[in-house]
Amino acid sequence: MLTYKKSENLEIIGYSNSDIVGCQDSKRSTSGYIYMLVGGAISWKSTKQTLVASSTMVAEFIVCFEESNHGIWLRNFATGLCVVDDIEIPLRIYCDNESAVQYSNNNRSTTKSKFIDIKF
Repeated sequence: MLTYKKSENLEIIGYSNSDIVGCQDSKRSTSGYIYMLVGGAISWKSTKQTLVASSTMVAEFIVCFEESNHGIWLRNFATGLCVVDDIEIPLRIYCDNESAVQYSNNNRSTTKSKFIDIKF
């Protein structure tokens, strides 16, 4: 059951997770994310990733990238409805992989991560 409550502070919060090689047949990882607003789920997705991830960090980074794109769209959609006056910015996203967080905060690329820079 979905329940919502009244709040003065509207903030869309995203949570993501991924597994590495979740599908034994295709060797692709499964990723998923959920967005919450005032303690209730407003959007979620779970799907196989489009490419084979070479590490847990890559699988987590891919889901964070997809989640952030959807989160920006979601925030703009909610603001565009003109039902709410203000939604907190920046968008808050939680990822449970420290390597993916470190990589997203670092602007340097290595030979092993060059394909991430090109694709994502």
